[in-house]
Amino acid sequence: MKSAVENLTPTRVKLNVEVSLDELKPSIDEAYKTIAGQVQVPGFRKGKVPNRIIDQRVGRGYVLETAINEGLNGFYQDAVRETGIRPLTRPEVEITEVPDPASNEGQLVFTVELDVRPEIELPSYEGLEVTVDPIEAGDADIEKALDELRGRFGTLKAVDRPAKEQDFLTMDLVAKVDGEEIDSAADLSYQVGAGTMLEGMDEAVTGLSADESATFATKLAGGEHAGEDAEVTVTVKAVKERELPEANDDFAQLASEFDTIAELREDLARQAAEGKRMEQGVQARDKVLEKLMELVEVPVPESVIEEQLEQHFNSESGHAAGEDHDTEEHRAEVRENTEQAFRNEIVLDAIADKEELGVDQNELIEYIVSTAGQYGMDPNQFAQLIDQAGQVPMMVGEVRRRKALSKVLELAKVTDTNGAEVDLSEFVRPQGEEAPAADEAAEAPAADEAAEDKK
Repeated sequence: MKSAVENLTPTRVKLNVEVSLDELKPSIDEAYKTIAGQVQVPGFRKGKVPNRIIDQRVGRGYVLETAINEGLNGFYQDAVRETGIRPLTRPEVEITEVPDPASNEGQLVFTVELDVRPEIELPSYEGLEVTVDPIEAGDADIEKALDELRGRFGTLKAVDRPAKEQDFLTMDLVAKVDGEEIDSAADLSYQVGAGTMLEGMDEAVTGLSADESATFATKLAGGEHAGEDAEVTVTVKAVKERELPEANDDFAQLASEFDTIAELREDLARQAAEGKRMEQGVQARDKVLEKLMELVEVPVPESVIEEQLEQHFNSESGHAAGEDHDTEEHRAEVRENTEQAFRNEIVLDAIADKEELGVDQNELIEYIVSTAGQYGMDPNQFAQLIDQAGQVPMMVGEVRRRKALSKVLELAKVTDTNGAEVDLSEFVRPQGEEAPAADEAAEAPAADEAAEDKK
């Protein structure tokens, strides 16, 4: 078989494939077997009809057509492997020549057009320089963490005053469309400022005391009247505020493993510093990726963008094209995000290839467990779902790209705005992996420590 690639654009190619009659013969033999099992000829058992009788009954041309239809995908896959292209879209096939049924001479010739992953020239990514915010975990961060912890053990107490931000309300709602009541609810609980109900709710309830009402205009978010303009009347039945326990040794023993409030504050300070360090690592990672992408051009096939737009706006799991959010601005946002994600994928895959990065089972399991947590799913159930959907290779690719970005980050020069050099070794080291000893660090392959499991 002969195959050649013709580049139409940086992301689209045309495959020219020639298959000789000898190479087509196994498919022809298989076609005869298929047809022999389908036709009924007096004097012959089903499946035992000789080839010459089949030629007489259905014609040699039909046999060749069947052979080509059944063998075409295999010839295409062979051409893909032979040429080394990496397809992105379904192939558009055109058959330009078939063997002559009468003379039994000639060959199969077909062309295939499809979009492919572009080939890029990687820039030097060692020593990229970025600047990040310094780690500044002060008393305010500690007090915030302490108040959040106290809030978990707080109790609600009714107050006789107008509602304000962070208060908890018990309330009734009545919704009307064009003056007709379409829904109501009683004894709802809501925290002022949460923004989890209707648009305009927070403004309407702020300042109301128990047994007071307010009516506001809003757009309904769910149900059969979703998207319609409505008037909603809210009646406050009770206003409550959260009463926090006193921050003392007794609270420290109740809320933690520490005996004193001083020990608890010290631990909260450590956690706040770790949180700031993590934020700093994420900022460095994002800036390094941005700096890297500025150094390389990656063409994006229009088919990739169109497919994502179709999935986002028109698929059953996506959004209908007629909904209010399907605007030019939203489509432009989806297009931009798709283009950027595709470029990132191409560049990070190329780096992973160059650095010969792999993904071991533990890294994949850790990523699956982390992703399952983001969706609130059991890791085993999530793993079964992605396996059934054939998405395990996609997960492996994502972990590999994370390791590639972690490698670039490891090689980068990161300083904070105060000019201090930032050590990101803890950020780029996989969870559970011990720091290498000083005399081993120089010998340890950097790629083995470049997996980024913290995002």
